[in-house]
Amino acid sequence: MASGKELCEGVEWRIRVVDGSSEVLVPPTGPARKVWLRTKGLISGLGMKVRMFLKQAWDMGANDPRKVIHCIKVGLALTIVSLVYFMRPLYDGVGGNAMWAIMTVVVVFEPTVGATLYKCLNRVCATCLAGFLAVGVHWIASQSGDRFEPFVVGASIFILASIATFSRFIPSVKSMFDYGAMIFILTFSIVAISGYRVDKLFDLAHQRISTIIIGTSLCIIVIMLVCPIWSGQELHSLTVRNMDKLSDSLDGCVRQYFTNSNGEDDQKLQGYKCVLSSKASEESMANFARWEPSHGRFNFRHPWKQYLKIGASMRSCAYCIEALNSCINSENQAAESIKKHLSTSCLKVSSSSSSAIKELAESVKKMNKSPTIDLLVEEMNSALEELHNDLKSLSHLLNPSTTAENQISATGLVPFMEVIPVVTLASILIEISVRIEALVGSVEELVKESEMKDKIVAKEEKPEGTMKALQRV
Repeated sequence: MASGKELCEGVEWRIRVVDGSSEVLVPPTGPARKVWLRTKGLISGLGMKVRMFLKQAWDMGANDPRKVIHCIKVGLALTIVSLVYFMRPLYDGVGGNAMWAIMTVVVVFEPTVGATLYKCLNRVCATCLAGFLAVGVHWIASQSGDRFEPFVVGASIFILASIATFSRFIPSVKSMFDYGAMIFILTFSIVAISGYRVDKLFDLAHQRISTIIIGTSLCIIVIMLVCPIWSGQELHSLTVRNMDKLSDSLDGCVRQYFTNSNGEDDQKLQGYKCVLSSKASEESMANFARWEPSHGRFNFRHPWKQYLKIGASMRSCAYCIEALNSCINSENQAAESIKKHLSTSCLKVSSSSSSAIKELAESVKKMNKSPTIDLLVEEMNSALEELHNDLKSLSHLLNPSTTAENQISATGLVPFMEVIPVVTLASILIEISVRIEALVGSVEELVKESEMKDKIVAKEEKPEGTMKALQRV
């Protein structure tokens, strides 16, 4: 190897010159050559990074085209609202505050209809309230004289800003009006302080409110008319997907433990982690969905809070599945005789539980009570009874009897530490089945409340439909 390497290093390039002799070609090794090589390497590395970035961006847009649509909608809204700045009549109507309309579009435009409505309505209401209060405070301060005017304005800012900030810590206010409280503090402070130096304060407040109303109205029109994405529909789909993932993880986890199967089940085992990490998404979607009007099969008063209860029930099941997954990776493994003794009943419990969760997913998807869910729950309970009986019969493995009827006695005594893992898994399965019954109750309550809301809305719309029919006649 050393001689080959020396031969490779000893290879050189020669050229013949005019007189017939040969000269050795030596590559340039000066500072300019080194600088060029380094610059070439940096450019090629930067080009590779840009290429990888563009590939990732393309894959992200191909996997979720709604992100691309959202970007197009933001550009469309900004292009339309910029006409306020370009068209002279509109610009003269709002003065130099036309830029506030553009800023409003940038800060309130969100991917979903509910999130955009939440920010738009909060911003308009908070701006109007803060503007009227700031004008009132300015009038009171101007009446108190030049000497006390700064103190009146400063005291009002201190009191109202403190109260508004404290309200953001109240849970009910934070969930619905947190953004509005922040905008109230900002607008009131700007208008109140500007009133000390600006003579036409009412015109300033009017122009600011007008530009914000223009920007929010345009955002609402664009987000609702151009490929709308509803928070309620997203929450509904997320709940159904999480139920399917929970079902696959439960069945795959138990099946892998008793059959030692790999492949597809290994991927399904991690589905429960999506359920555990979806709490924040569910809460934000449920909060935004309450701001949305009726769309599709969801009415304005749809029971969105019930989805949070279903999500909490699913997470309680997911925590148990996480414990099941830890049993699979545990160093203390159960004896094969014990696993074989409980495998049939445990697989039956996991299969019936998984089928019940899948049926609940279909019930939520179609928004009606499943006719087979009661039968599936009964099958799960019967499988639980069988598992209880098998657990009771484990005493024969620990203390084998001398009767001929005991078929497991030939194996002899089983160490107690080899019984604990599979008994732990069985007890977790029993706990999961109990929590699935709570999940069934939450889903049935959602379907019941949804049907009640639909009947109420139908009764409210029925007189209007009758009057329209009479008018047509």
